[in-house]
Amino acid sequence: MAEATSIIAVQGWSGATVAAVATATGISTGAVYQHFPNKGALAAEVFRRATQRELEVLATVLTAAEPVSTAERLAQGVGLFAQRAILGRQLAYALIAEPADPPVLIERLTYRRRYNDVFAALIAEGVGKGEMVPQDAAVTAAALTGGVAEVLIGQLSEPVDGPGARSLVSELTALALRCAGVHVREATCPRL
Repeated sequence: MAEATSIIAVQGWSGATVAAVATATGISTGAVYQHFPNKGALAAEVFRRATQRELEVLATVLTAAEPVSTAERLAQGVGLFAQRAILGRQLAYALIAEPADPPVLIERLTYRRRYNDVFAALIAEGVGKGEMVPQDAAVTAAALTGGVAEVLIGQLSEPVDGPGARSLVSELTALALRCAGVHVREATCPRL
C-alpha cells in the first residue's frame, strides 16, 4: 500500500500499474495478484486508506474540544485540509478528481458522503448553539465539500508557493465560513 501510494503521489493513477507496484515492492506481479484481483481493486484499496487518513485528520479537528466555537473548528479543519492538499498536491488531485478506474470512482463517492457527514454534524452543532445561521446542515455540508474540492482541483494543477498557498488557504477558509453562515473575521483564518 505504501509503495502504491508513493507512486500515485508522483505519477497519479495511471502510473500505479500492478507491474509498477510489484517492481517498487520487490515482489512479482503474480504476488500482487494474490492480494488484489486487478488494478482497480488495488487502486480502490489505496484510495480507501489514503482518504480514510485524511478523513480522520479532518474529523479530529472538527470534533476537538478546543477551540470551542464551531466556526473556529470549521476554519481549522478546512485550513488544514487545504494545507495538506497543497503539500501533497499530486496525491490530493488523484484522490479528489483525477480520472481513475471505476472502483476508485465508487470509493470517491462513498468518501464524499463521509466528508459531508462530518461537516454536517459540525454545522448542525453550530446551528444548535446559535453560532451559525439556521440552515439545512446536510445541504450546506454538500456544498462545502463540493466547493472545497472544486477550488482545490484548479489550484493543484500547478505548485502553489508560500504566499500563494497562504492566500489560497485563507480564501478557502473564509469561503467555508461564509458557506456555513458565519461572519468571517481575519482571526479565524489559519496561518500556514
